[in-house]
Amino acid sequence: MDYEKRKRSLVNVAFGGLIILAVYLAVKYLFGMVSPFLLAFLFAYGLHRPAVWAGNKTGLGYKPMALLMVLLFYCVIGLLAALLGVNLVSNTVKLVSALPDFYTSRMAPTLSSLFNRIEMALSGLDPVILDGLDGVGRQYVESLGQMISSLSMKVFSALSGLASSLPSQFIRIVLMIISTFFIAGDYDRLMGFAARQLSERSKDLIRQINTYVVGTLLVCLRSYLLIMTITFAELAVGLTILGIPYSVLIALAISVFDVLPVLGTGGVMIPWVVINVILGNYALALGLLVLYLIITVIRNIIEPKIVGKQIGLHPVLTLASMFVGVQLMGVWGLFGFPIGLSLLRHLNDTGIVKVFK
Repeated sequence: MDYEKRKRSLVNVAFGGLIILAVYLAVKYLFGMVSPFLLAFLFAYGLHRPAVWAGNKTGLGYKPMALLMVLLFYCVIGLLAALLGVNLVSNTVKLVSALPDFYTSRMAPTLSSLFNRIEMALSGLDPVILDGLDGVGRQYVESLGQMISSLSMKVFSALSGLASSLPSQFIRIVLMIISTFFIAGDYDRLMGFAARQLSERSKDLIRQINTYVVGTLLVCLRSYLLIMTITFAELAVGLTILGIPYSVLIALAISVFDVLPVLGTGGVMIPWVVINVILGNYALALGLLVLYLIITVIRNIIEPKIVGKQIGLHPVLTLASMFVGVQLMGVWGLFGFPIGLSLLRHLNDTGIVKVFK
């Protein structure tokens, strides 16, 4: 009996490993080819219920209303993406172009002065140790300058690569838009055909996944997007009042970083405060600290009300899954791995699958 149990366990583990490997290979090598059609389906799925409701209310019927909603959706998304993209690229170019001059004129002299103060404070030490500290300080300043120059070159190279990929991305976007119109117009027929190909057990599994994703995870993601937007607005206003250059771009970067569990806004704001204290910018450090405290208090008030249920993963497991996801599948893995683990936990808890106790 023990032998049979062990054999069954090994078979289950091997089977699960093969499924995970198949999913990984499919996502890694096939996702790029099918992503326009997958995104088209997701957009059509999101617009289906509003189109049914609006079609019944207006008397136009589902299909004309669905096509109209797809058209309005892409017009709004296209306009917002164009405005945000132009502003983001423009501010990024300005910021990266100004970094070397800012380092040469502001940061390098300040760091040199800081190391000189440290040497003065330690003047009683052995001259050999002081010479070593002086060499370390100079090497640190030079290395930091080289790193900033290298960063500027990498950003410009990335922007050039993005510009060169625009023709292929344009084709993918056109395919996605056209596919969305076709899928939205014949949504019920396509879903009916797909449902007839599945067994009852498969249908039940898909219903469970759909209920959980739509009822929990999408609500959670939408809630965090709202919190991120509020944090972005607070940061943009606060940094602008403090006179920080490129305040909108910096606020956007920090608000995106705020999505990460455990780290959050403090992962950027607290080191920023400490650096300004070291550099002697006490007024700016105090302003940043007050801004961070305001954001933290407001977030602690609104997060329980907006989010409600979390995705049900421990923060360490969430961080680990995000790290592994980024390494394996880039940005898609950053969000896909935590969502997949949360879904697996839900299916295990409800008894649909049995993976762990």
